[in-house]
Amino acid sequence: MAQIEVSVSGIKLRGVLEAPKGASGLILFSHGSGSSRLSPRNNYVARVLNEAGLATLLFDLLTEEEDAVYENRFNIDVLTERLKAVTKWCQQNSDTNQLKVGYFGASTGAACALKAAAISPEVMAVVSRGGRPDLAGDDLFKVKCPTLLIVGGLDEAVIEMNRAADKKLGGPHKVEIVPGATHLFEEPGTLEKVAELAADWFRRYLK
Repeated sequence: MAQIEVSVSGIKLRGVLEAPKGASGLILFSHGSGSSRLSPRNNYVARVLNEAGLATLLFDLLTEEEDAVYENRFNIDVLTERLKAVTKWCQQNSDTNQLKVGYFGASTGAACALKAAAISPEVMAVVSRGGRPDLAGDDLFKVKCPTLLIVGGLDEAVIEMNRAADKKLGGPHKVEIVPGATHLFEEPGTLEKVAELAADWFRRYLK
């Protein structure tokens, strides 16, 4: 495990890189509003992906000072540019530049992942957990990489948003409903199901 810093437009974003030996791909985590590289849910998913032979990078899209301003958490365009900049860093880093890239987005971070994937051909797959893909707007039509939208079965409003977004995606795509799960997948076994679905999707498309 390596602690990293990526300089973007004069600021430094902190992250944690885990690259198992022989990893078949690298998954960048695009966190939701108010979350960070320390998110316990995303850290759990990352560990499962590591066990599946995938490298992971969890990083902060905002500095602590920026995150203190509530509006910054929903500035999708700025957050997307940050994600693209960190992806570029990975392509230039000797430990990661040979790995195929995937995105795991949660909540508003899913919109950033999809907007970045729409214009980044190097992104091979996207997985969204409880995401807001609708916030990606018309960029959804430009997403060509395989995209999996995972939603809790009890998260009714977000289910409809994901089903509507799914119809706009250009590449292989699927909506997966996890029964009994609310928005944060806090119910027993539900986050484990998310991690299992994500690992299967990434292993399939990051061969």
